[in-house]
Amino acid sequence: MKDIMGMMKAAGEMKAKMETMQAELAELVVEGRSGGGMVVVSLSGKGDMRGIKIDPALLKPEDAEVVEDLIIAAVNDAKAKSEAEAQRKMAEVTAGLPIPPGMKLPF
Repeated sequence: MKDIMGMMKAAGEMKAKMETMQAELAELVVEGRSGGGMVVVSLSGKGDMRGIKIDPALLKPEDAEVVEDLIIAAVNDAKAKSEAEAQRKMAEVTAGLPIPPGMKLPF
């Protein structure tokens, strides 16, 4: 019976840590850059776009396709950073728990 109580306590603690982590991710802002910093995109830890900065030198009609590609690259860079930070935080929350390999949280 003690094992069940210990598991329940651990589950409650993990739930609280998960809620804290979710709040931290909502506040987190990561920047993705491309074109040597000519395009900078800011995303929240949850992947919502917060802002974009484009170097005025890129704002020529003949460079539109290049700018589009740089925006995509910057968004992808920011998204990768955001996901890496979320995984790092999740590893902190689940440290020491016997979670099977490949199992992803939250469910």
